[in-house]
Amino acid sequence: MKIVVVDYGMGNVKSVISAIRYLGFEDVILSNDSSILASADKLILPGVGNYAMAVKKIHELDLHSIIRELVLCKKIPILGICLGMQLIGRSSTEDGFHEGLALIDAKVEAFNSKGIKIPHVGYNQVEPVLNSRLYSGINTELDYYFTHSFRMQSEADICASRCVYGENFIASFEKNHIAGVQFHPELSQHNGLKLIRNFIEKF
Repeated sequence: MKIVVVDYGMGNVKSVISAIRYLGFEDVILSNDSSILASADKLILPGVGNYAMAVKKIHELDLHSIIRELVLCKKIPILGICLGMQLIGRSSTEDGFHEGLALIDAKVEAFNSKGIKIPHVGYNQVEPVLNSRLYSGINTELDYYFTHSFRMQSEADICASRCVYGENFIASFEKNHIAGVQFHPELSQHNGLKLIRNFIEKF
């Protein structure tokens, strides 16, 4: 099985790749080459930083169309992590309005709640809200490591888990072969590694 981590210059790629290899999946490649992306059995889209800058880099590298083709037409499974999850949605209002990859119907906006510290950093508990493949076999306390200033909302039936930080927001989603997590599973110890394994094996 070939796993390709999409390289657009803004991902926590070393930790993600190390986590995947720790799980025993050795055929993992970091690339932004369209032919290598097209050879993937699974795609992982990590991300740390600013949404507007990320969208700009994705377009500069001609990744927007190829990712959409591979995921929407060829049905290659994809997991978005943190900023990568946000990019899978339709849009974000970070530094103005910017369109994302639009792989799912969701939008990303700043937290509305007052009196909370931004960014949201640290471990927080998530609550699965459906029979999720991502959380299959994870029966212990569902604590994962977050670091973000914007959160995803959607009226579509995609939510796999929610988190409360001043308000209720989507901590992870899954729809068919498309999944995303707002937290960093690669930094979330055993439960995070199990979630990565679930994506690789169950999507």
